[in-house]
Parts: sequence; structure tokens; C-alpha cells
Amino acid sequence: MPDKTRLITALIEKLEADRDLQTRAALLARDEATNEESRAENKYDTRGQEAAYLAEGQAKLAAELADAIRLYRSLELPATPPPAALKIGSVFTIERLGGPLHGLIGPRAGGTDFTVDDTTYTVITPSSPLGRAVLGRKAGDTVYLVQRGKPQPHRITATA
Repeated sequence: MPDKTRLITALIEKLEADRDLQTRAALLARDEATNEESRAENKYDTRGQEAAYLAEGQAKLAAELADAIRLYRSLELPATPPPAALKIGSVFTIERLGGPLHGLIGPRAGGTDFTVDDTTYTVITPSSPLGRAVLGRKAGDTVYLVQRGKPQPHRITATA
């Protein structure tokens, strides 16, 4: 397993890039909403209003990403060597149908993928089904998650 500090650094870089992209998109949508050409020509013309809603949503997403970045910058990274139980800040690998999943249990930005040393990691939050299943578990434990209507085994093979 790689150094957790490198993982967090890579995740923060990814979140910063996503935040910057959302911020630029929000500014462009705001400009579109306030542009003279977006003024409604009749009561059915909603281009300006739609652009304003889009700008608001993108600005909220950018703010959520900024909050996640602050959280990850201050996140304590616990040592989770076997047989320690998984908790926020732990890194783990699960063997499942379709291949291994490398995860980082984090407080926010669930589902975010980032790559370190040619390995892709996914942020798993405690509120997700997988997060609820693995929190408190240890390397060697098997958890079951429903996929396609049936419980499927997922074995925790490594922790850090």
C-alpha cells in the first residue's frame, strides 16, 4: 500500500482541479444568464433562467468541493495495519466480482476516483453502502453487498 500522505495529496489535487473547473463553469453560466442575448423574448423563453439555475448549481458544487478540500487537508491519517479495524482515513483493498477495488475511507467527496502509481483509488464515505459495510471491519473479513438483487461477497484483502 502506498504512503497515505501521497494518496491524500493526489486526492486534494484532483478535488482542486474539479473545484476550479466547476468555478469556471459557474462563471460562464452566470455570464450567460446575465447576457443581453439571454433576455426572455416571450413568456416561454427560459434560457436566461435555466442558465441562472445552472450557475447556482455549479457554484454550490464548487463550494462543496472547497469544503472537502479543507477537510482532507486537516484529516488525521490513522495507521490501520492488520488487524486494526477500518475507520475514516483508512486505505483498503477489496476483492470482488469484476476485480479489486482500492478505497480510501473519507469524510466527503464519495465516488471520487484518483490515481497514484498506476493504481486507481475511490473515495468511500461512511454513508455509502460499501462504507457502512467496511467500517469497523478488518483485513480478511468478508462483507456482503446487494448487487443485481443478490448479496455478493466482498473480501477485504489489505488495509493500511
